[in-house]
Amino acid sequence: MEMTGAQAVIRSLELAGVEVVFGHPGGAILPAYDPMLESSIRHVLARHEQGAGHMAEGYAHATGRVGVCIATSGPGGTNLVTPLADAMMDSIPIVAITGQVATSAVGGDAFQEADITGITMPVTKHNEMVATADRIPGAIAEAFHIASTGRKGPVLIDIPKDVLAQKLTSFDYPERVTLPGYKPTVRGHSKMVREAVDVILAAQRPVIYAGGGIVASGAHEVLKTLAETLELPVVTTLMARGAFPDSHPQHLGMPGMHGHWTAVTALQRADLLIGLGTRFDDRVTGKLDAFAPNAKVVHVDVDPAEIGKNKAVDVPIVGDVGTVMGQMLEVLQSRLDDGVEQADTSAWWDQLRTWLADHPLRHEQEPDGPLKPQTVVRAIDARRAEDSIIVTGVGQHQMWASQLIHYETPRNWINSGGLGTMGFCVPASIGAKVGRPEAQVIAVDGDGSFQMTLQELATASTERIPVIFAVLNNGVLGMVRQWQELFYDRRFSQIELGQDVPDLVKLADAMGAVGFRCVKAEDVDATLEKAFAVKDTPVLIDFRVDPEEKVFPMVPAGQSNDTIIENMDEWWARKAAAERGEGEDLTSAGPPS
Repeated sequence: MEMTGAQAVIRSLELAGVEVVFGHPGGAILPAYDPMLESSIRHVLARHEQGAGHMAEGYAHATGRVGVCIATSGPGGTNLVTPLADAMMDSIPIVAITGQVATSAVGGDAFQEADITGITMPVTKHNEMVATADRIPGAIAEAFHIASTGRKGPVLIDIPKDVLAQKLTSFDYPERVTLPGYKPTVRGHSKMVREAVDVILAAQRPVIYAGGGIVASGAHEVLKTLAETLELPVVTTLMARGAFPDSHPQHLGMPGMHGHWTAVTALQRADLLIGLGTRFDDRVTGKLDAFAPNAKVVHVDVDPAEIGKNKAVDVPIVGDVGTVMGQMLEVLQSRLDDGVEQADTSAWWDQLRTWLADHPLRHEQEPDGPLKPQTVVRAIDARRAEDSIIVTGVGQHQMWASQLIHYETPRNWINSGGLGTMGFCVPASIGAKVGRPEAQVIAVDGDGSFQMTLQELATASTERIPVIFAVLNNGVLGMVRQWQELFYDRRFSQIELGQDVPDLVKLADAMGAVGFRCVKAEDVDATLEKAFAVKDTPVLIDFRVDPEEKVFPMVPAGQSNDTIIENMDEWWARKAAAERGEGEDLTSAGPPS
């Protein structure tokens, strides 16, 4: 049977195991939409191509499989740039397929032409403009292989309209993909693995610094085994929440600018950091030359470019983090069988447990006072299903959800970590629900972030995707307001959104969703009960929260993690001391980046 390039696209996706794609049709990609009518693949019609890209990300986050998005040429492709950049930063496997103007028109500034391969080169692992229809099956197979192996990430395939219309001489979808020059290292160097185990056994104040690579590798169980075998304390980064259970007695919390006090301080005081699938990013390290000043560093990562990029490393190991930890356990057992003993870490654990007891997360909710966002987040945590998925946008709400909600297993926490993309939450939660329809999906968003992609609420309604959207509506750009209060002497500039525009309950009704509003702490539980009782349609909850509430703990940007501050009283006390010349100026490094 003759097959066109367009038919080859859909058939190749089917053979790649794709069950759903997120997209928006347009002229150049239109030929590929026609054979979808005969395909088993589900298409979710996003209202904006950026939404389609984030939906593919949410799907990949939640399932571990490759997410797929489709767009047309020109603005269709350029609207995917933000999701591609987001996926690149957070190592999320997605494949984007874009239409392109006809080959004869490329370079002629044709209608809806954009050099999408050139534009996306910095934000994809690989991209390609396909020149012939015969190349389509191989290009798509390679795209899935590249996206899902090594350090995972986004791949874009651009197909001119005339190539979609061409007839193939033969359809050949490769069962196996071999790419010369692309052979990610899986096993760690045995000498370095042995050296790492010896360094770990000798450490008196070790900390496992677990990153998103643990989730990407599916290595959470072997992480738990390694940590328990040697009774090592563990911190989990923003991208690794759930990779090690929050309830585990060896878990210290999340490090970073708004991390848990003990997690941040443990990294500073450690004599050994065991970095597993993490990239030592600036939000964790703070002032880099003051980060973990007395610690040796073991760093395991599948991407060799990350080893030593930000922090000097004593024992570098390139390889899949799950595989390398398995190697470590083998060497460890051999060392223990030979009578090698682990250094005494009891004093370290005594100190860590004291810190955990003395520095819990705190907030005060006055019974008749304004509704605190932390009150809402804690209530969501208490009422949600055990295996529910929490998705956030970017801002204060993201930090509260990462701090206050307890994560026991991986892939139940989804956020935009590296790029910090406002607008991520709504479409990503839709993608997560499509990928795991049996799971309860709760989108905890801020009003500023929500308004960037609120049009996708219509997608959730028309596609009958029952996500619970809990918007912490403080009427301002909350994190920007916090920075302006702390770093710009309360000179508030261009942050007012207003809690009534749009009216979120009316918006829900207009979009075919169910809307609720809550303004008092005493009504939070009852509102959540009503919202969670709705099972077959999206729900939007407008929580009117205190605009003056701030996220703590906080490490001022550009400062050492040793300057971590737990509340506003401490901030003003230390600021006053600095003005008297009695302490460090916490704003000396300038405003946050």
